[in-house]
Amino acid sequence: MRILIVNPNTTASMTSKAATAARAVAEPHTEILTRTSKSGPVSIEGHYDGAIALPGLLAEIRDGEAAGADAAVIACFDDTGLEAARALARMPVVGLCESAVATAAMVAQRFTVVTTLERSRVLIENLTRHYGMAGRAKVRAADIPVLELEDKSSNALAKLRSEIELALHQDGAEAIVLGCAGMADLARMLQADYGVPVIDGVSAAVKQAEALVSQGLSTSKRGSYAAPLSKSYSGLVSALALPPG
Repeated sequence: MRILIVNPNTTASMTSKAATAARAVAEPHTEILTRTSKSGPVSIEGHYDGAIALPGLLAEIRDGEAAGADAAVIACFDDTGLEAARALARMPVVGLCESAVATAAMVAQRFTVVTTLERSRVLIENLTRHYGMAGRAKVRAADIPVLELEDKSSNALAKLRSEIELALHQDGAEAIVLGCAGMADLARMLQADYGVPVIDGVSAAVKQAEALVSQGLSTSKRGSYAAPLSKSYSGLVSALALPPG
């Protein structure tokens, strides 16, 4: 099967990091394909960035499915554009946050998501509520701008470790979820260091995507995820209009 990893921001190094994490857990017969958005912000930090990223993201989902992908993973922990992508695509589309908190719930009763900035903390807290995990999940922000995760000379890792330690001691967390795709390369190391499950959203999403494809399941096209109606779009998003039928 072919799993498409779509990075909805325009930073190619983050796409490469997600691809490495995906290939590390994918089955031998699974081919990992990658696409980086051609338009949008260099990082997604909050609602505004997420909205600006949507046209570029949806174009990559559309083109990746046309090129033969069997499922797609949106490589942003905000689950940017997930609902819209599910309506657009026939293949299954999964998000990092939904996949990660579902995985965490299978291995721990209580867990903490450690993300980047406060604005992202609030957004992810809303997502955990939407996914029915508000009673089991806490969300912490480590005050890390996303692009600092790409800079080995920054103190991003120290900030992340500090927040994980607070989660373990103050929240009673039994597992840690890394709340940013840019943290995908840190999960195994942190799990060994702290002795609790550490869940990376990219890895969790790839395994969910494989499971859906293996079971022959795709997103229902009845009701909320029905294909968008054919209509004219204007301006910068005109290329995303669907043809009749």
